[in-house]
Amino acid sequence: MKVLVYSTHGFEKDFLINANQNKHELFFTSEQLNENTAALSNSFDAIALFSSDNANAKSIQELKINGVKYITLRSVGYDHVDINTAKSNGIKIANVPAYSPQAIAEHAVALLMALNRKIIPAQKLMRKNDFRLDKLIGFDLYKKTVGIVGTGKIGAAFSRIMKGFGCNLVAYDIYENQELIKETGITYTSLQNLCNQADVVAVFCPLTPQTKYLFNKESFNWMKPNALFINVARGGVVNTRDMIDALNTHKFAQAGLDVYENEKPIFFKNHKTKPVDELFDELKNHPNVLITGHQAFLTQEALSQIAQTTIDNLDQWGKLGESENEI
Repeated sequence: MKVLVYSTHGFEKDFLINANQNKHELFFTSEQLNENTAALSNSFDAIALFSSDNANAKSIQELKINGVKYITLRSVGYDHVDINTAKSNGIKIANVPAYSPQAIAEHAVALLMALNRKIIPAQKLMRKNDFRLDKLIGFDLYKKTVGIVGTGKIGAAFSRIMKGFGCNLVAYDIYENQELIKETGITYTSLQNLCNQADVVAVFCPLTPQTKYLFNKESFNWMKPNALFINVARGGVVNTRDMIDALNTHKFAQAGLDVYENEKPIFFKNHKTKPVDELFDELKNHPNVLITGHQAFLTQEALSQIAQTTIDNLDQWGKLGESENEI
């Protein structure tokens, strides 16, 4: 197939080339898919999209006109694609249903540990030759209660790590993971009870109409004043304005984030000479917030798996006309 890879980043290009092994004609562009760039797909059989692309109805209609038959996603999530419009236009879509849940889970632990043990403030003090410890007090995770929102593959991986720390585990999910219950002793409860109990609240659920702004003024009010909040799921699960207000009024203590609800025009780009948005500026400059730019997936293992599944989807379409990962 002739394939246009939208939103190509330097960190992934070699992985895609190695996985492809010259089976398909890959053409790379740093442009994001949107209504204005859909025209680039003319004469391509398939396109490969990143989570920052925007495959809305108008974009998909342009893709159809240009002859695109397949969209392979370099992500698990597909909230950036108008699935119904794609189906009605006969365009097949496949995602990467799973890749290294350990990568995201371990990044959540990194955010948690950096926040709790004040790693960033400690480093800043060191560079000033200020070795006072007065503002660097954390707490033992041992025997603390960790609340896990979403116990799919990533949430389960995080649960196992926290069990290793000796934590008590509570969870909120519409589906109870029976295997995880047996393995870790995790107990399921309501979101309110989870927030009431947890010293750490960690979010791993997908973004759906039901989880949009799951964390808002009300749910932040349920949390302990000294609690830590971790989100490596989707930015839209959290109402950012409500979160900042909750931090400012000491409803909870600190937030470690890898995602932001309005991240698409910001993340994965260099904005040194450009303004971002006021809400994000307030968030990233907040003294009790540690934020990374959607990098939880960024390990060699995860990138290899994403690239391989992306190419596998193309292979299966080329040989069979369908992929096992179709949405």
